[in-house]
Amino acid sequence: MLEFIVGASAVSIGWSQYFNSALAALGTPLPGAIAGGEGAAVDLSAAAIALILTAVLVAGIRLSSAINNLIVVIKLAVVGFFLLFGAFFVTAANWSPFVPPAKPGGPAGGGLDTPLWQLIFGTPGTFGFQGIVAGAALVFFAYIGFDIVATAAEETRSPQRDMPIGILGSLGICALLYVAVSLVLTGIVAYPRLNTAAPMATALAATGNRWATALISLGAIVGLLAVILILLLGQSRVAFAMSRDGLLPTWFARVHPRFRSPYRITILTGLVVAVVAAFTPIVDVAELVNIGTLFAFILVSAGVLVLRRTRPDLPRAFRTPWVPLVPILAVLVSLYLMLNLAGWTWVRFVVWMVIGLAIYFGYGVRNSHLARRETEEATPRG
Repeated sequence: MLEFIVGASAVSIGWSQYFNSALAALGTPLPGAIAGGEGAAVDLSAAAIALILTAVLVAGIRLSSAINNLIVVIKLAVVGFFLLFGAFFVTAANWSPFVPPAKPGGPAGGGLDTPLWQLIFGTPGTFGFQGIVAGAALVFFAYIGFDIVATAAEETRSPQRDMPIGILGSLGICALLYVAVSLVLTGIVAYPRLNTAAPMATALAATGNRWATALISLGAIVGLLAVILILLLGQSRVAFAMSRDGLLPTWFARVHPRFRSPYRITILTGLVVAVVAAFTPIVDVAELVNIGTLFAFILVSAGVLVLRRTRPDLPRAFRTPWVPLVPILAVLVSLYLMLNLAGWTWVRFVVWMVIGLAIYFGYGVRNSHLARRETEEATPRG
C-alpha cells in the first residue's frame, strides 16, 4: 500500500507541475496558491487528475487498458522527440565532471534530514559514489511500474508466458530510455539547475524554444497519466485480493454489477491518493514510496529463499534463477539503497509499519479465510 498509494501521489504531483508548466508556456498559469510547489496551499490539479483516473478504473479494465496503450504510444513519441531535438543543444562541458567529487556535508536541515548511512558511518552524502547511490534510492520509484505488471496476473490470458516477457522486456527498453534521456537532459542544462519537478520542460525552456517546452510538457502530461493509472490499478487489485481473503473488510471486495471492477476499493484508493497529492511535498512523498518499495522487494526476495526450503512441493509457474545468489544480492542491494534515504523517511516508515501491523494483528490474522482453512485442516476431527 505504501508503494502504490504514495507512488501514485508522487507521480500526480509531478504531473501537476508539467501541467502548470504547459499552461505557463501558453500564458495562462494556475494561481500560485493552488498550483502546487513551494508556497502553494494545495495542489489542486494533482488531486483532480487522481480522481479522474479513478473514475476511468471504475469503468473497467478494458477501457483502462485501451487508454493506457494509446498513452504509451504518445509517450514514446515524445521521448523520441526530446532525444532527437535535445541532442542539437547538448554541450559536452555540462558532463564534466561526469561524477562530481564527494564533499562533506549534506542537506541544509542536517540531523534526520541526512541519509541514514551518513548518520551511522559519517561518510559524505553529497556527490561522489555515495551521492550516486543516494540519487538511485530517491529515483527508485520510477521502476515500480515493472512490479505492477505482476499485480494484473489474474487478468492476463497466459501469465506464465506473458508476465516474464512483459516485465523483463519493458525493463530493458525503459532502462535504455532512462539513460538516454538523462544524458541529453544533463547535456542541455547543467545538473544543478535541474532540481525541479518538471526537469525536461526546464531543460527545453533554457533553449528558448517555447513551442518545444509546451510540446514536451504536453507529452509528459499524457505520459504520466499512464503511470498514475497503473499505480492506482496495482493498489486497487492488491487491496481487492486482501479483502477477498479477509485480511481487510470483505465489504471492499464488492465488484461493480455493470463494469465488473472492484469499485469500492478503487474509489477509496483514489480519494486517499488525491488527498496525499494535494497537501504533501513531492520530495517527502518520493522518499517514502522508495523505502516502502525497497522493503517490499526485500520481503519478496527473502520469501523465495524461505519457500524453496519450507514448501518445495508448491507448483511454481515462475522460478527465480540462480537461487540463492539472486535473492541474497537483491536483499543486500535493496537494504543498501534504503540506508541512503533520509532519517525522517525511516521514522515515517516505522510509523506506517506499526499501523500496518496493528491492522494485521488486530483484524486481518483473525479474519483471514486462508488462516481459518489451515486451522480447520490442522484440527483433528473427533
